[in-house]
Amino acid sequence: MEQGYLEGEVFAQTGHSDYVPRNYGYQNFLSKDEFQDCISRCEILITHSGVATIITGLKLRKPVVVVPRFASYGEHVDDHQLQIAESFADKNLLLMCKNVDDLGKAVTRARTHTFAPYVSQREQVIRTVREYLEKL
Repeated sequence: MEQGYLEGEVFAQTGHSDYVPRNYGYQNFLSKDEFQDCISRCEILITHSGVATIITGLKLRKPVVVVPRFASYGEHVDDHQLQIAESFADKNLLLMCKNVDDLGKAVTRARTHTFAPYVSQREQVIRTVREYLEKL
């Protein structure tokens, strides 16, 4: 916002952070319903690599830009967020932004990018687990 990369209304769930946004609305934590509502109203979802958040955005057909947290910066214990983001990006389901300085470019690209449609594998996973358990 300060650099003018993001236009329009911006809202963030900040979590456990010392950073206090000056140029956009925020709340430390949202309830599940509030969070769902924010995602349903957003134009573009910018998130870390939380699988539930990514899938919520994909199900609601939102362009998703993921900024993974890195172990090398002390942001996480390992690079699983990078691996998650790469997995979804490889399927053209989202755009990954490894460097926060490139976020403005990623958001601009997300506005016009043609993403692959998200197809849930939930039923197939349930069926596979059920079949396995029945064989025990």
